Amino acid sequence: MTLGFFEQFLAILCFAVIAITLFRRINLPPLLAYLSVGALLGPYSFGLVEDSHSIGLLSELGVVFLLFMLGLEFSVSRMFAMRKAVFGLGTLQVTFTSLILIGICLLLDQTWTTALVIAGALSLSSTAIVSKELIQRNELDTPHGQLSVGTLIFQDLAAVFFLILIPALGGQNQEINSAEVALMLLEGATLLIILLLVGRIIMPMLFHESANSGSSEVFVLTTLVAALLAAWLTHAAGLSMALGGFLAGMMLGESHYRYQLEADIRPFRDVLLGLFFVSVGMQLDLHSLIENWYWVVIFTVLLIVIKTLLISVLGTLLHKDPANSLRAGLSLSQGGEFGFALLALALGNQLIAPDVNAIAVTTIITSMIITPILMNHTDRLSRWLHKTSEQQTDALLPEALEVASQSLNKHVIICGFGRVGQIITRFLEPMNIPYIVLDNDPVRVMEASTAGENICFGDAKRADVISALGGARAKMLILSYPNVDSSLNALKHLKNTFPELPILVRTRDDSSLELFQQAGAAEVIPESLEGSLMLVSHVLSMLGVSHQEIEKKINQVRAERYSMLHGYYHGQHSDKVDASGRIKEVLHPVPLNETSYACGHMLSELPLSKYEMEVAMIRRHDQSIHEPNSDTTLLDGDIVILKGPTDKIDIGETILTSGK
Repeated sequence: MTLGFFEQFLAILCFAVIAITLFRRINLPPLLAYLSVGALLGPYSFGLVEDSHSIGLLSELGVVFLLFMLGLEFSVSRMFAMRKAVFGLGTLQVTFTSLILIGICLLLDQTWTTALVIAGALSLSSTAIVSKELIQRNELDTPHGQLSVGTLIFQDLAAVFFLILIPALGGQNQEINSAEVALMLLEGATLLIILLLVGRIIMPMLFHESANSGSSEVFVLTTLVAALLAAWLTHAAGLSMALGGFLAGMMLGESHYRYQLEADIRPFRDVLLGLFFVSVGMQLDLHSLIENWYWVVIFTVLLIVIKTLLISVLGTLLHKDPANSLRAGLSLSQGGEFGFALLALALGNQLIAPDVNAIAVTTIITSMIITPILMNHTDRLSRWLHKTSEQQTDALLPEALEVASQSLNKHVIICGFGRVGQIITRFLEPMNIPYIVLDNDPVRVMEASTAGENICFGDAKRADVISALGGARAKMLILSYPNVDSSLNALKHLKNTFPELPILVRTRDDSSLELFQQAGAAEVIPESLEGSLMLVSHVLSMLGVSHQEIEKKINQVRAERYSMLHGYYHGQHSDKVDASGRIKEVLHPVPLNETSYACGHMLSELPLSKYEMEVAMIRRHDQSIHEPNSDTTLLDGDIVILKGPTDKIDIGETILTSGK
């Protein structure tokens, strides 16, 4: 039975919903679900979808919107700010990776055009995956993060070149006509310049009018028209539609409408891009892949090894930073979204055989799956490989630090020179309080040192480093690292060597307050709670409360180690655990009536503390009993506010109501 286009489209959507749900249950990305649906429904498997041309057209629109989004992220000013990484490491990486892959393909008896397509597709990395992983790890501004981002920016430029080149090679499977290719590249460059110049004048005006209309529908439609019109213009010029989407994004990337555009276009992009991956999956000949599985393994390993080694070597030669160059190499060792687009375009122009395309697509998919695993271990691996050079550098470190701190006495040692550390020094310096800063980011140390800051490079966990900074004669040490584990490890090491040194720790919230206090911190300052106290002091001041009363209340909360601020009423979307996986503390009201077990009992008679719970407050008629003592007797009609871990709060309610 032959299905019509609507039935085929409906079958894709139904299977996609089921596949994505199942894949999420086993923590696999939606991309694999779409590819699996395409492979199962396509002509090489069950053959339910036969109208591949219509599906292919919809999927090509998905690529247009994907590249439109990537174009929005592309910034000319950012490119020039990172020009050393972009035009240095980026240029050499794409060039040498392409040449090596072309050589390998020619040795395997592939044509020049096929070799060029495969080299172009595999030399580019995944902007989406690498950026997402760097952001999640808070490594976007680290040295290896900057190297990775700079290389990705050049890869975006190289992708534009390949998007122009591939249509120019259409139908020439045996040889490359250099004159025609040069003419097509010239046409593409001319169109690119015209679109950018015209777009930068007309597009902002157009979106300004759309925004002024006050209609979200008009703004969304304008966004769709801009992306599709640019795609049609490049297609009419004999180039790819995807190139037009990328250029439209570039034209709007510098405007202040960028973030609204991203939000509006994302639903269309996600759905249509899903169709694109379904269409890619339809191109996979599963029987051929099973027969040639070893080629997928070989090419995946080769791709990861070649790109990692190349970027490591080139980064070391250009930036003299082997450890971070290796981390950037491992981060960029996969294939990317552009690779899918280039291979689909090449297959449509008959520049690559279906079985070779299937191997190349599967290689990109496999390398993308491996990437998060590699990035989880980049720091450990780079440190292990460069252990010798680090030990040599570390052996010289304390002597250099002693010179920097020899004139200091009763000073403050600030470990971590991020936002918080820099704010602290701005208060200490005008008050002539001596300080010295320690940070493990070489770029930040170089920048701050050039600006005249008293800063040194080093690791706060090392007792010899703190000794060299005058830890024995320091008045205070401040740990201002944003990462809880880093601060906690440093605190434990330092308290063993400097038990008398007061150590103040900054944290984002109160989730690790007790851990730091138990480890010996003199003071723990949770940013979120201090921010709340500052807000409360302003509120009370505006309500006419005296400054003495406000200061007394705020100091009382601080003296009690913020116990009054712990816990909160959780909502439908509240997380039960914090970012580090620890159970959060919440507030939960339990109304008592005459049948409740707790009525007539004192708090000391209830085994709440056994389950890490306490009574934060009791509401009795129109009164509130804050911080009730153990002799407080509960009465009928009381509302008891329990405070405790989210996983034990139900136990507390059961104790109050039934006594069990």
